[in-house]
Amino acid sequence: MLKLNRVHHIAIICSDYEISKQFYSEVLGLRIIQEVFRKERNSYKLDLEVAGQYQIELFSFPGPPARPSRPEAAGLRHIAFQVDNIEQAIHHINTHDVITEPIRTDEFTGKRFTFFADPDGLPIELYEK
Repeated sequence: MLKLNRVHHIAIICSDYEISKQFYSEVLGLRIIQEVFRKERNSYKLDLEVAGQYQIELFSFPGPPARPSRPEAAGLRHIAFQVDNIEQAIHHINTHDVITEPIRTDEFTGKRFTFFADPDGLPIELYEK
């Protein structure tokens, strides 16, 4: 049986970074953990803390298209769940005829992750503990 530990993070791509940054940090009161400008993508990544437990990642991308289903567009980017073992989790997901992407490694944390889609095409990430 698949064991999901917790929600790891929620990533959102916004259409106007400054307005969204102000909304999440000032209107909603989320604490800014870190802000990074990724020059190669001309993109900001803002890490926000929710009640000391969960993290929202706010991304900017130049001219994001409206998103029908893929992760690089305006709106909810994906939902991520932390798992103990990525291979076991992938195996479980695949036994239910759900196709997962190849395992990748996060360039900043060294942790492994993969994506798959829910029935509506919303990307879901499994992130190894």
